[in-house]
Amino acid sequence: MDSCFEPVIWPEDKLPKEASGYKECELCTEKSRIIWGEGNPKAPVVIILDNPGAREDKDGNEYVCGTRQTLQTALHRANLAPDDIYVTYLLKCRPLGRYNKEEVRAFSKPFLIQQIKTIQPKLIVCLGDTVVQVMFDDKEAHVKNLRGLWHVVLGYPCIVSYHPLAVRRRPNLTRQFMEDWDMLGRWL
Repeated sequence: MDSCFEPVIWPEDKLPKEASGYKECELCTEKSRIIWGEGNPKAPVVIILDNPGAREDKDGNEYVCGTRQTLQTALHRANLAPDDIYVTYLLKCRPLGRYNKEEVRAFSKPFLIQQIKTIQPKLIVCLGDTVVQVMFDDKEAHVKNLRGLWHVVLGYPCIVSYHPLAVRRRPNLTRQFMEDWDMLGRWL
């Protein structure tokens, strides 16, 4: 492993014209930015997170947030190339305040499904309980019960793991998080 590894800012994928209706989402405001995805939009692996994190500091300088740092570090440790990965989000805007979670998730899910059908990945990775519950259509689904196994979502092989922010906050999850990425790496 390269001890000099540094997380980087991946290129953002902009909102496609055919999805312009996403601007009607409750989260879309003048201050919010729609992040359709980041990384390689032709990658074999689509990673789904709940929503984009902060992209700029208070002075407007771009930086790699903690979630993306943890995710990129795990990918690096599992020897997965950045070109093999595309990260997208259930919600395409970073929530800046309170919102109706059920309504916004229900509004956003069809856009995500269409995005996945357009990309046609070889594999999907669902990170965190929120994404798992929405993508599995099961409010009782939890990563801790589903990780380490193969599933099928939208007809694609799928694994689930902890949200990178949960791993940052609870380092005791790191071993399991890495086991999941190693499982993905073996599959590729």
